[in-house]
Amino acid sequence: MISGLYQGQDGDSRLSLRIDVDGTRPMGRVSGDVFTVAGATTSYVGSFVVNVPEVRAEADGGRIQGQGAFTFGTAEPGVTVEIAGGSGTAVVAGRTYQVAFASPHFRTVLLEQDSVVGTVPFVSYGTGSLPGPSGSPPRDLSVAAAYAEAGIELTLAEPGVIPVQGSGMDLAWDDAELHHAMTQHFSAFGDAPAWRVWLLVASRHVGPFRGIMFDYNDRHQRQGAAVFYDAIKGTTPEAQRAQLRTYVHELGHAFNLLHSWQKNLGTPPQPLGPAGGFGDLSWMNYVQNYVPGGEPGYWAAFPFQFTDQELVHLRHGFYRDVAMGANAFGTGAAEIDPFERPVEDRSGLRLEVRAKDSFELGEPVVVEFKLSYAGEPRSTHGHLHPDTEFTQVSITQPGGRTVLYRPMMRHCVDASPEIRLDPGNPAMYRSAYIGHGRDGHYFQQPGEYHVRAQYIAADGSRIVSPACLVRVRLPISHDDHRVAELMLGEDQGKLFSLLGSDSPTLRSGNVALDEVIDRYGDHPLAVYARLVKGLNAERGFKAVTAGKRLQVRQPDPKLGIEHLTRVTQQDNIDNITLNLVMRRLARAEARQGDLGRANAIMDQMVTTFQAKGVNQIILGQIQRQADLTKAALSAEA
Repeated sequence: MISGLYQGQDGDSRLSLRIDVDGTRPMGRVSGDVFTVAGATTSYVGSFVVNVPEVRAEADGGRIQGQGAFTFGTAEPGVTVEIAGGSGTAVVAGRTYQVAFASPHFRTVLLEQDSVVGTVPFVSYGTGSLPGPSGSPPRDLSVAAAYAEAGIELTLAEPGVIPVQGSGMDLAWDDAELHHAMTQHFSAFGDAPAWRVWLLVASRHVGPFRGIMFDYNDRHQRQGAAVFYDAIKGTTPEAQRAQLRTYVHELGHAFNLLHSWQKNLGTPPQPLGPAGGFGDLSWMNYVQNYVPGGEPGYWAAFPFQFTDQELVHLRHGFYRDVAMGANAFGTGAAEIDPFERPVEDRSGLRLEVRAKDSFELGEPVVVEFKLSYAGEPRSTHGHLHPDTEFTQVSITQPGGRTVLYRPMMRHCVDASPEIRLDPGNPAMYRSAYIGHGRDGHYFQQPGEYHVRAQYIAADGSRIVSPACLVRVRLPISHDDHRVAELMLGEDQGKLFSLLGSDSPTLRSGNVALDEVIDRYGDHPLAVYARLVKGLNAERGFKAVTAGKRLQVRQPDPKLGIEHLTRVTQQDNIDNITLNLVMRRLARAEARQGDLGRANAIMDQMVTTFQAKGVNQIILGQIQRQADLTKAALSAEA
């Protein structure tokens, strides 16, 4: 057997060569990365892959040749490799390297894992503990073992335990706190791509998520993930199996693996598997959405492995497409085609994207998604918000370029509660801030934008909305220009995405929003600065220190009330955001000890939306929401 990783050098050029033509699940490829060595420094030059090599076996080795696809220009794309007795030669881009066997694994990654005190990190699962497919041998699988089967070596750093300073705090994590934890962890390292990934085992997320992958448009992208212990804890075989799958899945995102149903959005686009990707037997699929049979069908057939297509990416993807902190696997800011309406649509579902008439330059662009039924009642899942990645959004900019909205974080859900759309509940609604994401700001110039969304239903149907026109107006006054500049900074965009943050890495954004409030407090866009500041003040903030301790800043209800009260007095925020603001304002009043005022705000919320003319079904839902909020605040008092 000759497959594995080989290392070699020719003068100042170093080669990492991956041969994958025999052994366990061979993908029939040869690939490599080329580096330049200068003194004590090594710089990346480029990568190549031979997708269809000609392989000739010999007594103690073999000869491989074929045409390579290179990330850099070369007049000699032919690749020839001769191996005998664990060493040999490789001719790549006209240079001849003397190579020697280095590892049976194609790539090696350092996994650093920290857990918050009170959580129990996953260790391993015996795949024979529960019934599975007959062709999958029972074995004891840790996260490292699962990746080793894919040809990737995970070396484990000494795990850390993060103690909690203080008591009585809410240990539910939000996106802003997780963003700060990631930036704090990697602030000690350089911003070059590296085969290093961090996994945080946290208690729980404020949303219904089992894990997230950190995915920013800065140097920290794809360098870490978090799993939420409270959502997956347990010692039963079912719980241990779910933990293994969650850990492997989230780390898969750090390797730039997309969800099974999203591979057509990659660069280059990959073909979707069976049932639009939902039929993939992969770590990267959602078990509850597997076709056929949902979760029982998935576990009955899943052999605890990646698909062949995913193995090709892990083993042979170009260096910058796989290494943490380098390129994004998804299309990012690259152009895509707008989602096209299906030629035939019998799903019985209709998707709309709605926006207000126009936005000022610098104003956070928030759109509303409405999913309704047409004809007979329908059942589907409730993951309509684009942050859960069942809904994708394309934005065609004024110059004709179309980009994909990509949220800062990928939230992974392992439960999809069924939503029934019928005369008693004809539609569901979500609002989303799409003005900023992993690729920065999307609405940076005045003009007309066309926004279209695609919702992937529970049965795999792809429901495409008509295009929604989003107008961004020219600034008129000097104040308009200055406020737009203050609102469009990169850190400000992150703060709008995170709904505020204490993170020192976002200090410049917070300073800019403070200036909007202090100097331009009467400007219409100041309401958004107050929104971010008020929501952040009203909640506590957890921060992982450089010494790996968890510090908690307690909520500041007084400051939250000051800002959020002003927000409720304005009429330029969308209804769903206003609903959130009023419930958070009520919570702040209750924390101040004024439960009567909190209940009055909930009554005012119902009255406000009644005056706005929302339909009776939605108004009934708002009334129930107000009643539940009152009950929860009374219980906490």
